[in-house]
Amino acid sequence: MKKWVVGLLTGLALVSLAACQSSKKDTASSTTSSSTTAAAVTGETINFGVLPAESAIPIIIAEEKGFFKEEGTEVAIQPFSSPDDRNVALQSKALDGTISDVMTEATFKKNGLDLTITSGIMEDFKVLAAPSAGVTEMSQLAGKKVTLVPNFILEYIMDVFAEEDNFTYEIVNIPSFSARSEALMSGEVDAAVYTEPQASMLAQQGAVVLGDSKEAGIKGGAIQFTDSLLKERPQDVAAFYRGYNKAIDFMNENKASTYADLLTKYQFPDAMSTYLDSRSDAYPYAEAVSEDQFTKIIQWAKDKGQIDQLYTYHELTDFSFLSK
Repeated sequence: MKKWVVGLLTGLALVSLAACQSSKKDTASSTTSSSTTAAAVTGETINFGVLPAESAIPIIIAEEKGFFKEEGTEVAIQPFSSPDDRNVALQSKALDGTISDVMTEATFKKNGLDLTITSGIMEDFKVLAAPSAGVTEMSQLAGKKVTLVPNFILEYIMDVFAEEDNFTYEIVNIPSFSARSEALMSGEVDAAVYTEPQASMLAQQGAVVLGDSKEAGIKGGAIQFTDSLLKERPQDVAAFYRGYNKAIDFMNENKASTYADLLTKYQFPDAMSTYLDSRSDAYPYAEAVSEDQFTKIIQWAKDKGQIDQLYTYHELTDFSFLSK
């Protein structure tokens, strides 16, 4: 009898020990699986290119206010004064990501430079007439000189407006932001396509607003990263967007005058806070580029001869990093 009781107790003890070991193994397996699927942010630097446009402001704020660091990543911002200079830096692999547009992404892909669009941007472009041009309506730009940077979003916006009013115009290519504004205000050209906040500042100085991309529902700007970065460090890109959205919260909660001095370090004009503080709508979090806008721009780029095939939405975009 005693032997039977001892044997029973011994068996129960062995079963209990096995169950405990199994439980520990399951826990360890679960922990390993979790760490595998949610890799830690590496902390390695993301080299990111910007132009002095409204779309760059959340990135600058996220860097200057430490929101990227709070998310565990490092972002080195490289400012450029023209899209051409930025593209040279991308082609030389000096950048991991940048603010650009859909047609530029397609052109990169055609030329063997592998990047992917990961979100849209804050964007608002305006068509401005020179103070001395005597132009007050878009249709009056027929046959006139319009300064913009060809093959980018600026030309697309101007073409959309020109098609709606059935006219053609002459392009004057002035890549530099400052040189373009000087040409407009001096009357060297009849009109210009300009991004905010500079567009509203030029309007305050006498330029005439003829068209607004935001009001017209035209959106083609984008943030893109190299495919190698997205493959090797996807967690860093997700951290970038968390820091970006923290900057959006900061911008919605604070007047631009409290951070305008930070932006002057990146070629923004001193008086830009007046425009930013006049906004009535909230700044949006990073979001996807719509497939409809993407398709229209890709068709335009092909019609212009920039690309030789119609890239699909899924070939050039990946918005999964916005929700991680």
